[in-house]
Amino acid sequence: MLQAHSIQHCPSCGTRVEYRIPPDDNRERAVCPACGHIHYVNPNNVVGTVPVWGDQVLLCRRNIEPRYGLWTLPAGFMELGETTEQGAMRETDEEAGAHIELQGLFTVLNVVSAGQVHLYYRAGLLDTVFNPGPETIEAQLFRESEIPWDELAFRTVRETLKRYFEDRRRGQFSIHCADIV
Repeated sequence: MLQAHSIQHCPSCGTRVEYRIPPDDNRERAVCPACGHIHYVNPNNVVGTVPVWGDQVLLCRRNIEPRYGLWTLPAGFMELGETTEQGAMRETDEEAGAHIELQGLFTVLNVVSAGQVHLYYRAGLLDTVFNPGPETIEAQLFRESEIPWDELAFRTVRETLKRYFEDRRRGQFSIHCADIV
């Protein structure tokens, strides 16, 4: 759960911050009484892909916490200086060593309790040669009937996969937005 007062000292000058509503604002913020800087704490973007080869989806078994040993779609935190698409492609390369072509935004999932927004893109695999990085134990293709549903690391992954297979059966892909509570 997020802490309302996660900043204790000003990252700019080191003075202990005060929490108050600044002028022309409507929320309590960390305000430095010494330098006057207002510090905002905003959600992190998690970006990733649903990489597909025919009727199979690529999943990665996590080699890191949280959720060590469980399966996930290749995804991670977006970096400064990159677009969501660039981040999704980078994470897919870093975690799975997979070569992909993006096919469009697929899910936007608000994880308010974690202060995150997860964005997943549909992606076509260009080949089935995978070279997982250090955060991944193994990368493997799964048909819908083979997905290890009880061993998925995150609810956002479950929701994205569920919507992917529903859309595939319909023969039409949409953008899905949802709140994970």
